[in-house]
Amino acid sequence: MRRFSWFNATSLTLGFAFLYLPMVILVIYSFNESRLVTVWAGFSTKWYGELFQNKDFLNAAWVTLKVAFFSSCLATVLGTMAAYVLVRGGRFRGRTLFSGMIYAPLVMPEVITGLSLLLLFIGIGLDRGILTVVLAHTTFAMCYVSVVVSSRLVSFDQSLEEAALDLGCSPFEAFRLVTLPIIAPSVISGWLLAFTLSLDDLVIASFTTGPGATTLPIKVYSAVRLGVSPEINALSTILIALVTVGVITASLISKRAAVAQARDERAALQQ
Repeated sequence: MRRFSWFNATSLTLGFAFLYLPMVILVIYSFNESRLVTVWAGFSTKWYGELFQNKDFLNAAWVTLKVAFFSSCLATVLGTMAAYVLVRGGRFRGRTLFSGMIYAPLVMPEVITGLSLLLLFIGIGLDRGILTVVLAHTTFAMCYVSVVVSSRLVSFDQSLEEAALDLGCSPFEAFRLVTLPIIAPSVISGWLLAFTLSLDDLVIASFTTGPGATTLPIKVYSAVRLGVSPEINALSTILIALVTVGVITASLISKRAAVAQARDERAALQQ
């Protein structure tokens, strides 16, 4: 067993400080009494009250949540279907091209993706708004879902599906009753990843948004260009808290699902 040396401890401390110290400072200054974000003038929660009275931020947050929800749902469905075809479809004509199209958004610069989608929407005459942002986010988020679900399908015991088919299930019933419950943790993880990516996106949304469809990252970016205000610190603190709760919840769900799956497998072996 290797010892935890001072070098490892120092490296770990510096790494965590580099990642999380700016967030800690941001959270502290969100409770600053002064409007100047660099001058501490005492503890106060008034900026949270003013944030919830700012209709522009509230409208942008509502648009962002709607876009993230619908795009993550579409991306999860399409990404799961694509992963199933890639893993279980075998060798078919155009498989290399199909897999390349699925994974291309992973390495494609967001500026190129956003510009190409903008030209597409202009070419087909689709007015930019919430719908175009949802379609754009679905396009780049589904590849992440596909990667997550594919990794689970690769290690999935295909004999379980074959047993369901031998017992009279149709391919769709075998997928719905056997495959989907087993890969559900990866599907949920893919949904959460797509939801987070949509919440965080700025570049692609800036190309595909339109009047009445300003997302929260775009609103924050526009406000920061005029100077950081304590309201933005308060908003960022709320987002950090929501993401933290989401990550903890997802971890607990995945852990409970893994425990339940292991218990079911032990029960099946005992029978």
